[in-house]
Amino acid sequence: MSDLKHATEISFAGTFACSAFSACFAELCTIPLDTAKVRLQLQKKGSTGNEAGLPKYRGMLGTVVTIALEEGLVALWKGIVPGLHRQCLYGGLRIGLYDPVKIFFVGNDFVGDVPLFKKVLAALITGAIAIAVANPTDLVKVRLQAEGKLPPGVPRRYTGALDAYYTIVRQEGLAALWTGLGPNIARNAIINAAELASYDQIKQTILKISGFTDNLLTHLLAGLGAGFFAVCIGSPVDVVKSRMMGDSTYKSTFDCFFKTLKNEGPFAFYKGFFPNFGRLGSWNAIMFLTLEQAKIFFRRGVA
Repeated sequence: MSDLKHATEISFAGTFACSAFSACFAELCTIPLDTAKVRLQLQKKGSTGNEAGLPKYRGMLGTVVTIALEEGLVALWKGIVPGLHRQCLYGGLRIGLYDPVKIFFVGNDFVGDVPLFKKVLAALITGAIAIAVANPTDLVKVRLQAEGKLPPGVPRRYTGALDAYYTIVRQEGLAALWTGLGPNIARNAIINAAELASYDQIKQTILKISGFTDNLLTHLLAGLGAGFFAVCIGSPVDVVKSRMMGDSTYKSTFDCFFKTLKNEGPFAFYKGFFPNFGRLGSWNAIMFLTLEQAKIFFRRGVA
């Protein structure tokens, strides 16, 4: 991604297709960890799941096991349909637009390493644009993931992704599909900057080390590094975003933020940190590995 010469070899449509495919593949592989992350983030302080007074969900693996035992393995892939909808739109746009926006800032004739702040700025812009388009898919995904095991006789709010889109529009209005847009733009712009700019920078740095080449190991290391930076920077806004989308009692982004801070303390904003890193670290590694190979395949195909 750091090579502007290669960036201009593939059309926007080609880059969009490679990005959407890579993001969807990574989503399919890692959504059980994302489901665990959402459940942990929505679990409020003081809520218990047993007579001993212990939290129902405890840790990434514990949450995965609890969901699988109570709801079945398939429940770990709750939200996969809107998740794939989201990645087609959000993944395709944020990555597909990144190189064109970066080239816009430095010019077509630029030679050398793009300054880090311009990489960050390009990723902030593309992340914000992409999630503004894809917010309805994110909302439906979180709503489906948030619904756990229900008591006998209690029907589920939604029978599936399409029913969720329809029901939300019918009951809450079309604008409700953009619930949580503010924190979602903040979260995704920040995380996109952390992911794309850090991947770009880490890969660029690794390639300057003797013995390293533009291969799978470099892509893996850069992808894991990008995931770590994304979680460290984006966890607080990610928690607020998940809570606003999963719980309609919050009046605004600030209301959600201050209520969470007051009732649960600052560490609540890093709830689900390890499952989030487990998910984003593996997600980025898979996505960037797949993306780099897809671009190589695409270049060979059009050559």
